[in-house]
Amino acid sequence: MYDGFYKLTRKPFQLNSDNDFFFKSEVHKRALAYMRYGLTQGEGFIVITGTPGTGKTMLIKQLLGSINPQKVTYGVIVSAQVGAEDILKVVAAALNLSYQEDDKATLLGKLEQFFAAEAAQGKRVLLIVDEAQNLPKNSLEELRMLANFERGGKTLLQLFLLGQNQFNKTLAQSDMEQFRQRVVATYQLKPLDEEQVKNYILFRLKRAGWQQSPHFSDVAFEEIFAHSKGIPRKINTLCERIMMLGFLDELQVIDQAVVQTVLADIAEEELDDGEVGALPANVNAAIAGSLEARVARLENLLADLHKVLAAYQPLPEE
Repeated sequence: MYDGFYKLTRKPFQLNSDNDFFFKSEVHKRALAYMRYGLTQGEGFIVITGTPGTGKTMLIKQLLGSINPQKVTYGVIVSAQVGAEDILKVVAAALNLSYQEDDKATLLGKLEQFFAAEAAQGKRVLLIVDEAQNLPKNSLEELRMLANFERGGKTLLQLFLLGQNQFNKTLAQSDMEQFRQRVVATYQLKPLDEEQVKNYILFRLKRAGWQQSPHFSDVAFEEIFAHSKGIPRKINTLCERIMMLGFLDELQVIDQAVVQTVLADIAEEELDDGEVGALPANVNAAIAGSLEARVARLENLLADLHKVLAAYQPLPEE
């Protein structure tokens, strides 16, 4: 739709993680550097945290794209509330091992044999856990125990854990001391600043074949930053709708008014959720004014109805 109108080769603000759209901001470069440092160490846990939408999954894909499969065998878990009784099966599945009908002891033995066989071929095993904040502490403990497997003084399994900021609170609890001792590096992803938001949008547009159409005004970038707070997923969601509005109205310039129109549409959709307060004040005022006008019209209708009822005189009974 809008990609054809603006002569783009693809949609620049799609929500799915695509390595072609990896924006190397300072925070993302540093997080990736910590993960690559962990790979060179070959042991211990790397923990990366951030608010939802800051690009943790994109980091995973970027890292996996640079891994040499001749040296590292990896598995990826997108965790849910997986209990300790099931986490070993999830690990086995991520590493393409069969686990049906295996009890815990059998499964542990199978995993250890797999780790040892990979080590014998000169390969390490890396397990990446996405959305790690969802794992109960007893499941994290099971993962820590897997990391105890060694051969020749070398750890057979390495763990990278990526999660939302609350995962840090879990790790800080007193009964997680043994887990913390295995962590060799941590990094917290921060949102993009205002200049980075502008560069992020332009980067994604250019990757999609953008040729200056539509043109974004400086104030439009400011409005997008104010609403998104620098979170890439929010930027993508908002810009996708801005581009769609630009297509529908055949716009060649995206200015402040266009962004505010989209924000007002979003706010009306979210009224029932009580999220309007998160929007810029000028957008809130526009929405509030619209609501006040509706209420005023309703009050006028009620007043007219009262006048009609007051003027009504019932016929006398015969």
